[in-house]
Amino acid sequence: MADIVDLNIVRNRIFSEIAIGETAAIERTLNAKDIQLFAVLSEDVNPQHLDIDYANTTRFHGVIAHGMLGGTLISAVLGNHLPGPGTIYLSQTLSFLKPVRIGDTLSIRVTVTARDETSQQLTLACTCINQDDVTVISGEARVIAPTERIERPRTTLPDVRISAGAGGLLRLLDHVRPMGAIRMAVVHPCDALSLSAAIDAHVAGLIEPVLIAPQAKLLKIAQEANLDIAGLCVEDVPHSHAAAARGAELAASGQVAAIMKGSLHTDELMAAVVALPGLRTGRRISHCFVMQTPAYPRPFIITDAAINIAPTLEEKADIVRNAIDLAQAIGVAQPRVAILAAVETVNPRMPATIDAAALCKMADRGQITGGILDGPLAFDNAVSAAAARIKGIVSEVAGQADILVVPDLESGNMLAKQLEYLGDAASAGIVLGAAVPIVLTSRADSRESRIASCAIAVLLAHRSAGASHE
Repeated sequence: MADIVDLNIVRNRIFSEIAIGETAAIERTLNAKDIQLFAVLSEDVNPQHLDIDYANTTRFHGVIAHGMLGGTLISAVLGNHLPGPGTIYLSQTLSFLKPVRIGDTLSIRVTVTARDETSQQLTLACTCINQDDVTVISGEARVIAPTERIERPRTTLPDVRISAGAGGLLRLLDHVRPMGAIRMAVVHPCDALSLSAAIDAHVAGLIEPVLIAPQAKLLKIAQEANLDIAGLCVEDVPHSHAAAARGAELAASGQVAAIMKGSLHTDELMAAVVALPGLRTGRRISHCFVMQTPAYPRPFIITDAAINIAPTLEEKADIVRNAIDLAQAIGVAQPRVAILAAVETVNPRMPATIDAAALCKMADRGQITGGILDGPLAFDNAVSAAAARIKGIVSEVAGQADILVVPDLESGNMLAKQLEYLGDAASAGIVLGAAVPIVLTSRADSRESRIASCAIAVLLAHRSAGASHE
């Protein structure tokens, strides 16, 4: 009967009981967080490991792990398994034979090749082999093996979390500011949060706000919140409904290049937008969250989580087209689009899987262009190369999606909120499909999220203006 391994205990092998040929191994699937944590600890911020845009231009065509990250995994086998606790590391050679990528599953193995009775030293061959049975790292370790039995409760490691931070926002602002501020209608900013969002975006050099609200109410809010609106354009209207209508009118007539929602309900603003033919395009209006989380190596888009409650196939096609346009605007030339469902196979009883398959076929026939589509894909297969590999999915999209298209608003909204509150994701939201970009703010949005949303609106407005002049 095989020994039962107690995962709560670490124990060693002493020198006298270790024979030549003995081996021990662990398996590890690398994710983006592993690479980021190693960069924090080592202060090795080589862009080959951290900057997806730069990494894509190199001969490796993507982010690769630090070589010494593999070396630390070899150390883990020596220190935890063979010989285990009490081992003293003397030397280590390493040859880095192939790159290690996010999603690779490594088998890290050490094998005893020599033992010295006098010094209690062991020599061990060390290898890291990936899921394709390719040796990516090889080397040799020399250690002093323990001579006394050690058996201890396994130490509980601290929960280390990486915040997405403001780096992405700073890069976005640096990219957008030189384009110049746009004139933006801020519709009914009648609470401190929405008014401060407009002022923050103005101070950041992104927008020239046109504040559309009951003037007396606006001045009172500004005074109570100690917000300075002197010098800002204010259009006095009697109530939120009139503010929405006026904001839409200014956009339709070209007097503003974008709209930002204030303290009114989304439905009220969007009803005013769709009521004006001058703001409609040939596209269905849809919403996109641009998100960045430490657990994923690149920014990605979730759509639609705010406008279309239960979109039809035709409406989903426009949702995809809008998201592709946004991805291209933020620098992804040919975005990978994952059409999400609960499973990765077509099931006639699950309409989302049928829609996914139809959308992919529409892309094959040129009805949807500019991106690479695949679906149905479950969420894990869309974002994890390891999960896709286990399921036997061969896809240009699986494990590296730039756009996640959800089946309906409820699933999309829950996914985005879960990533934000439990996954430390930074986010920005934008509405596309109208003649101008529309920023939908929420009372729960952070200051950074509001500014980032305005920055994306600026980017889209300038892109639209440039296209209209061609």
